[in-house]
Amino acid sequence: MELKELCLLRGISGDESEIRNYIKKECLKYTENVRIGRGGCLIAEIRGRKNPQKRVMLSAHMDEVGFAVTSACEDGLLRITAVGGIDSRVSVSKRVLVGSRALPGVIGAMPIHLQSPEDRMRVMRLSDLFVDIGESTKAGAEKAAPINSSVTFDTPYTEFGAGFVCCKALDDRVGCYNMLRLMEKAPFDDTVIFVFTSMEEVGLLGARTAAYDVDPDEAIVLETTAANDIGMVDETKQVCRAGKGVALSFMDRRTITPRALFEHALSVAEKNGIALQVKSGTTGGNDAGAVHTSRRGIPTITLSVPCRNIHSPASVCALSDIEAQYHEAEALISNTDWRN
Repeated sequence: MELKELCLLRGISGDESEIRNYIKKECLKYTENVRIGRGGCLIAEIRGRKNPQKRVMLSAHMDEVGFAVTSACEDGLLRITAVGGIDSRVSVSKRVLVGSRALPGVIGAMPIHLQSPEDRMRVMRLSDLFVDIGESTKAGAEKAAPINSSVTFDTPYTEFGAGFVCCKALDDRVGCYNMLRLMEKAPFDDTVIFVFTSMEEVGLLGARTAAYDVDPDEAIVLETTAANDIGMVDETKQVCRAGKGVALSFMDRRTITPRALFEHALSVAEKNGIALQVKSGTTGGNDAGAVHTSRRGIPTITLSVPCRNIHSPASVCALSDIEAQYHEAEALISNTDWRN
């Protein structure tokens, strides 16, 4: 199993079957206790060797941002809606795969030659875009790509430069990749429940039901997060930087990490020589926002890999940060006595 394989598989929110089936096969290599929850999450449990009564939930979301077909036009072009947060400006002229047959297509818009000066001054809306799959009639397009067909970016996996990788769906196949690697290390002293969540990109929907189902004593969320270390961004607004280690969040708009758990994560990283940075921004959110409020409350921490161009067809991460996330998660699972 490689990160490349996970990234190239398709799975927008609500249509994760392809990526879920692949991950299920991988999980069955390490445990027979694998099931699919009602919300579409994949749950794999490995019993602890010393403290099986203590349950730690490790989670990452399977789904990626993308589009869904809403209608076909008379000329055979498809209209789409976003599934997850996508800036329409990064979508124009990008290659995509459409429907269950992964039909090749391209996202198009009015060419600049035909745009008015006013058109050029405004941000192009998603309603201005269409998907061309090479059909010439409405009937042909509807047959090839019925309403609600998934549309995913079609981006090759490329490792480049000084240890960076570019692909679609790094958010959050990176976390899924590291969770599968951690399953190879199991069993741990405590019982670990590996949860590959669904529908994170549309409101943390899968994590909400999975956390209630699993009912762990604590949770670790493996994510990616927006790296703002590009262009002419003021240094004070560069909330985390690619290549500087895994990003530890103390707070975002939905979660505050328990202070003792936060300080424990810092201590573990220092003790084990793991590259770690504290994310200085408090915007955004992830599955931790749903997990930590489940049932009676679940102490939850998020470890994120900084990601440039997140939610785009060409996301970029540093391979060293992916390794740092893996090692920090392993260290935390191996030492869960943070309350002392």
